[in-house]
Amino acid sequence: MHNTEQKFHTKNNVCVFDVNRIRNDFPILCCNVNDKPLVYLDNAASAQKPSVVIEAMNYALRHEYSNVHRGIHYLSNAATQRFEDTRETCRVFLNARHSDEIIFTKNATEAINLVALTWGMNNLQQDDEIILSIMEHHANIVPWHFLRERKGAIIKWALVDDDGTFDLDQFEKLITPRTKVVSLTHMSNVLGTVIPIKEVIRIAHQHNIMVFVDAAQSAVHMSVDVRDLDADFLCFSGHKVYGPSGIGVLYGKREFLNNLPPFLGGGAMIENVTTDNVTYGPPPSRFEAGTPAIVEAVGLTAALNYMIKSDRQAIATHENSLTLYAQEQLKAFNWLRIHGTTRNKGGIVSFTVDGLHPHDISMVIDRSGVAIRAGHLCTQPLMQHYGITAMCRASFGMYNTFRDIDIFVEALEKAYNLFK
Repeated sequence: MHNTEQKFHTKNNVCVFDVNRIRNDFPILCCNVNDKPLVYLDNAASAQKPSVVIEAMNYALRHEYSNVHRGIHYLSNAATQRFEDTRETCRVFLNARHSDEIIFTKNATEAINLVALTWGMNNLQQDDEIILSIMEHHANIVPWHFLRERKGAIIKWALVDDDGTFDLDQFEKLITPRTKVVSLTHMSNVLGTVIPIKEVIRIAHQHNIMVFVDAAQSAVHMSVDVRDLDADFLCFSGHKVYGPSGIGVLYGKREFLNNLPPFLGGGAMIENVTTDNVTYGPPPSRFEAGTPAIVEAVGLTAALNYMIKSDRQAIATHENSLTLYAQEQLKAFNWLRIHGTTRNKGGIVSFTVDGLHPHDISMVIDRSGVAIRAGHLCTQPLMQHYGITAMCRASFGMYNTFRDIDIFVEALEKAYNLFK
């Protein structure tokens, strides 16, 4: 075991976090890439899946697959029960009051679009204001631009300091009587910055402003309690919380959801259809048109239960230790700049290298089995804010080790020397 890892994992000779045990739960980590052991550091894009998720989905396909909310036969009832069990698991995971406050979507992106194109289209007028942060993923920018284009809304931008710290004072000064929406990431997918979202919501609610929280990054790294935050809407994606792709979760306060029109039309979201009229079902069915991601819901249940049963505080401490260690190792390179060094950030380290394009770096270190992200990271306004076009990003999960970082740093140095 790595020396740094040894110090963290033992306390008074008692093991408090066994990363090797966790790694054994993720089959893909045993694979080789380019004849080298896989070092997977692209968790902010998609996390890998533990065996319990893979096995749960396999069992559902082999033994319990049928469409849900449709039939009265055994398989349909069994599949429906599992599907609705996922809704309850999500309620527990987010500490929502009611299971009907949980809406299933394809991903966090669809969840944001759902709210922007239902609540936003119904409630925004010409020159009403939407506040976003300069750190937002395109998924939390483009749907609000739709409202700028279609309703004449105005988008205003909350900024960050040079180290990536969210400027709460500047945010509050953006609020005017025309501000109707605040939609912010809880944790930046580039800088790792954790926004003081509870304080943001408190300030916004003092002005009767609706708040949407993009928890796509934060949901996997920290406990997200929608009641404690008092969020009006919040979303996350299954594929980032060690679950499958193709399923996401939108939480909405019951009083908001009850007043939203449908997002999509079709089966499951209606009460009655005639040649002259349609009446719509209540939430959550009103927002879940068509056959949903049935097997993916089973996988999401397994993933969330895996996280719920884990010591999430120990995992957070481990991921924080990895982040600090990676930053310290990279600071030794005078040809590299880390973007986002604010305190208490999440498990992400983004950087640029003098004279080298991030794509070239990623391609070369892939030869060492190291997977990182490179590009504009779906955050072009943030790239423009820093005066660059792209970054490299290493992002950590519960199964990453200090040895992973050592291999990554060594591969990175080799890549720089290769191009130098």
